[in-house]
Amino acid sequence: MLALIRVPLLLLYFILLNLVLLLMCILRPFHRNNVHYSARAYGSIAWLLGVKVIVRVSDKLDPGKPVVYIGNHQNSYDLITICSATQPGTVTVGKKSLAWVPLMGQLYWLSGNILIDRNDSGKASNTVKQTIKKIRERRTSVWLFPEGTRSYGRGLLPFKSGAFLIARGTREPVSMICASNLHNKIRLNRWNNGVVLVEVTEPVELDKSRSVKQWSDYFHQQMQAKITQLDKEVSELEAAQR
Repeated sequence: MLALIRVPLLLLYFILLNLVLLLMCILRPFHRNNVHYSARAYGSIAWLLGVKVIVRVSDKLDPGKPVVYIGNHQNSYDLITICSATQPGTVTVGKKSLAWVPLMGQLYWLSGNILIDRNDSGKASNTVKQTIKKIRERRTSVWLFPEGTRSYGRGLLPFKSGAFLIARGTREPVSMICASNLHNKIRLNRWNNGVVLVEVTEPVELDKSRSVKQWSDYFHQQMQAKITQLDKEVSELEAAQR
């Protein structure tokens, strides 16, 4: 019964929100903070879904310095949960095909995000170089999902090397943005869908002590440990609210 009320409200709010954000991006296309403000706006959808998103940011993070952010990619609800932790001056990297999605695609492009063609390894490699150049020239940060796809409850998937090649190429540190488990977390017919914890960790410099592959394995282990910690905290928080 609740879903019959919630779904139309979500649809209406989502459409209106995207129209406002599209207007913002048309008035100031490719602005360095478009992605940040858009992500914050999408995060406001959480209350309609009955979920409380708590974002924690390391005090060692300097918002004025470029960072390569990596996050765990779980499902479509990432847009309103983990993405709400997007820091100022950050862009993301997405599939080129996203540009053809009505409204959302144009918003994604005008926000200043980087689009790649994943069906063409040459173009993808060129995009990594362009991303490195963009970070150097504009002093912007970039957020990538190193798993390359949504996990849909399969746990943290193996990492691809792109994010770490970019970090090595720009000589900028890597910071993890980790979200607690979302699998089967949000149900449209349930009023209270609990808590989601998102944590932005202290940046780590990628020195020469490890290869790109070794750094990838290192951050995979660190992210898995952080997610496990967040899941435990969520269980304790939700138990205390019952």
